[in-house]
Amino acid sequence: MAKALLGYVGGSDPRLLAEMRRLQQRVQELESELVRIQAENDALTAAASHERIMESVDAHQAEPALT
Repeated sequence: MAKALLGYVGGSDPRLLAEMRRLQQRVQELESELVRIQAENDALTAAASHERIMESVDAHQAEPALT
């Protein structure tokens, strides 16, 4: 029992370190994907807003431009 406790407290398990590195890499990948998706969402929101503005303008009711 003492050896198990000392092994747990005293040293780093290589499997645990490998798992931590793998999880840290996965977190970085997910953060990058989140930034990419947020940028894509912002672009789509801006495009949709522009479309709504353009749809609200009725070209037939608009006055002609002065020339």
